[in-house]
Amino acid sequence: MLLHLDSSARRASFSRRLSRLYADTWRAAHPRAGYVYRDLAAQPVPHIGEAWTELCDHVLEHGITDIGRYREAVRTPAQREAWAVVEPLLDEVVAAEVILIGAPMYNYSIPSSLKAWLDQITFPKMSLRGRSFVVTGARGGAYGPGTPREPYDHQERYLRDFFKGHFQVEDVTFIHAELANARLDPALAHLRQAHEESLAAALKEAAR
Repeated sequence: MLLHLDSSARRASFSRRLSRLYADTWRAAHPRAGYVYRDLAAQPVPHIGEAWTELCDHVLEHGITDIGRYREAVRTPAQREAWAVVEPLLDEVVAAEVILIGAPMYNYSIPSSLKAWLDQITFPKMSLRGRSFVVTGARGGAYGPGTPREPYDHQERYLRDFFKGHFQVEDVTFIHAELANARLDPALAHLRQAHEESLAAALKEAAR
């Protein structure tokens, strides 16, 4: 199954364009596989609350490692409400072979809608070995290796560290369209061609 998430606040965004192209290509190659789509910007998941932390504490304290037994931690109405949010999200992630995430860079990091989803599914630390994560990103500037802004990249670095450190996943692919601000900012007009080349390369990679 392919789990496809978008998190851009823009309806017409490069991260959405790239994730849709990747999803369409993947589904054409796997016509019998399942597909689940979530638009985290249009239908955001709630931020975690105290009841969520209580559920996690109970799972950890009682050494519950089987995801199918997590619901045993539910004891109060508030925890029941929290679990009603978590359970379908966990089920989707566990069922997926590939998790595809459209994630633009916002303020050097990721959209809060995506962070809320990540917080919900960390329940608690679990292994997703054998699965693949693909992130299609768009950035206003250039943050690749060797660029002046490389140290400010808390988007790819954060997600890569999170997938490896929390889920023990090594198979992570990032596809970025960079310098998107060159389309609008007159001060970056001289970088418009570099942006177009970055976008073309990202589209080619997503289709491949």
